Amino acid sequence: MLEVSLRHRFPGFALDAAFAAPTPGVTALFGPSGCGKSTVLAAVAGLLRPEAGRVALGGQVLLDTGRGIMLPPERRRCGVVFQDARLFPHLSVETNLRYGQRRAPPGTAGLPFAEVVDLLGIGHLLGRRPAALSGGEKQRVALGRALLSRPALLLMDEPLAALDAARKLELLPFLARLRDRLSIPMLYVTHALDEVDQLADTLVLMQQGRVLACDTLEALSARTDLSLLAGRRDAGVVLHCTVLAHAPERGLTRLGFPGGELLVPLDPAPPGMRLRVRVRARDVSVAMAAPPALSMQNVLPAIVEAVDPGAPHEALLRLRVGGAVLLSRVTLDAVRRLGLAPGQAVWAMVKSVAFSRGGEVPVAPPPPA
Repeated sequence: MLEVSLRHRFPGFALDAAFAAPTPGVTALFGPSGCGKSTVLAAVAGLLRPEAGRVALGGQVLLDTGRGIMLPPERRRCGVVFQDARLFPHLSVETNLRYGQRRAPPGTAGLPFAEVVDLLGIGHLLGRRPAALSGGEKQRVALGRALLSRPALLLMDEPLAALDAARKLELLPFLARLRDRLSIPMLYVTHALDEVDQLADTLVLMQQGRVLACDTLEALSARTDLSLLAGRRDAGVVLHCTVLAHAPERGLTRLGFPGGELLVPLDPAPPGMRLRVRVRARDVSVAMAAPPALSMQNVLPAIVEAVDPGAPHEALLRLRVGGAVLLSRVTLDAVRRLGLAPGQAVWAMVKSVAFSRGGEVPVAPPPPA
């Protein structure tokens, strides 16, 4: 378990944040710029001494101001990856990596050099200097250096924020591979929802220095009372799905999820692989009766659980579909015309083309409790 409770004041800003997250797994700190995410990470790493607080990892206390405990950064075994890679410019990629390896505490377990290089796909870069690397390559090397220090906790402070869209897409699969391969707990700071979708196991929502909510990504994405998520135009739920079969002749893949099945554009993932899929509220329509002929491939029986206010002239429906929840963004006019109310049986309809390939992300089984 990662336990964090912090209080600190800056001129014009106060941090008062607390959360607990299971380990191993990826805990994402998500919220707008300036909400205190990086301050929390700095305090966990030991780079900031808060006025009051406690940080513990797996029972080991890293910080407890009430008891006078303040382990220095080098004793916390935190591998830190910043927004800028911070590589030594005069050293080769291999020498940068070896620097991290030399910082590993004697006798600690971790991945060997060759496996880290292979995992991050940086073998062909070993002889280069940082100036000859792309932004995505620099971040992969920075990750490798942090991993080779054999950390007990991996801290990442918006590692993709400085990258363009192409480099970001290049690096995300490597981060997902790290999440699935390693048992190291990770604390990941971001304000990008697509990174949360692909990486997070636990989501911590922050706003103005406070924690609004902390729970699994699936649970928080299905809540309509959290404007930080539900108020976004790309709001929607994240579902854990399993690839059931492919129909190449139709260009479709069939996914199973707790509420039934979904047809999505043909995906290269093999049958049996688990995927995370975001179903956006704006892509879900409702009907009072099963439509006889429709271009939409996914028509699912559902029960309206809640009708909540959305943007002006809109409402957000919470729909129970078997063992899962979907959200649907509709107009207030539709609510009135259809008489939509909690407890009502409807049909939830989702276009197959609403599932872009970028939104379907391979995931490993969840870590044991």
